[in-house]
Amino acid sequence: MVVGVFLTIIIANMGGYLDDLRLADIIERISQEAMLRPEIRSLAPEARQAWIDGRVALEVKKFGLDKPFIERTLRFMADALTLNLGRSQNMSSDTGSRTVRLIILERLPPTLILFGTVGFILFFVELFIALFLSRKYASALDKIIVTLAPMNSAPGWFYGIFLILIFAALLKILPFGGMVDAPPPARWSLAYFLSLLKHMILPAIALAVSQVINNVYAWRTFFLIYSSEDYVEMAKAKGLSARSIERRYVLRPTLPTIITTFAFVLIGIWQGAAIFETVFNWPGLGRQIFQAIGLFDVPVIVGSVVIFAYLLAITMFLLEFIYVMVDPRVKIGQQGAQA
Repeated sequence: MVVGVFLTIIIANMGGYLDDLRLADIIERISQEAMLRPEIRSLAPEARQAWIDGRVALEVKKFGLDKPFIERTLRFMADALTLNLGRSQNMSSDTGSRTVRLIILERLPPTLILFGTVGFILFFVELFIALFLSRKYASALDKIIVTLAPMNSAPGWFYGIFLILIFAALLKILPFGGMVDAPPPARWSLAYFLSLLKHMILPAIALAVSQVINNVYAWRTFFLIYSSEDYVEMAKAKGLSARSIERRYVLRPTLPTIITTFAFVLIGIWQGAAIFETVFNWPGLGRQIFQAIGLFDVPVIVGSVVIFAYLLAITMFLLEFIYVMVDPRVKIGQQGAQA
């Protein structure tokens, strides 16, 4: 986390070049202010320049630009790691606040609605289809899935562009993007939910096309591998039902992989998808990060990365305990070590 946040700050600040741009912007802004204020413009050139230099010095000290770059970076990193995210440099929330925490939280609900809803649905759909294909190995549907697996090499936004072109530009039956119609219906009304669902259709299809087949193919392969284990053959010899064997001896050993995928779906919701949300004009966290990069807003970029890093670290830590609880092979290994 420390290394990741440190590199993010260095890259987002362009190795200190962005601070030079900010200093030049401060000098230009205060110089223009001096020319626009009659009482300052009427001063002698030396007095006017002294006023400008004094104001610039105050601004430089306010933003910490009078400190060495490495010291500023380390202090900024310490604040970020303690979740003291500070204030935005160029962006603001819809309420006008420049507090990074409020800017991020304001964009969280749209991302949760899109990626949370679609992610949960697709996860269970993928699991169901993978189990079904493991029972129908070498069937026509199984061969189709294997053939179409390379489709997942393209990201969701790639398919989104074609979906927008077909269903919005040519057929004109679905919106180009956005979260609801303009002007938006009354919040939480039936018309609002219907408009929201209509705007979610194309993003949901794009996400499904870009990830379902690959996940189904991977999990189906895992299920087939565990179906050929010796203990599965022993269970069949004992006369256990196919459903019982599938639940106890095939599905359970794959739970660590399934749970890991599900966990990364959950934390991936936080970041959204910068290009994906921009293509669909979805007002979520991903589009916010894309805008922050374009505006060189380091606090917003670092704030989003820091929270994602914490979520990732906590998730990986908890997964280690979950693996012990759900994976029977881990328990057997512990018993053997104790023996």
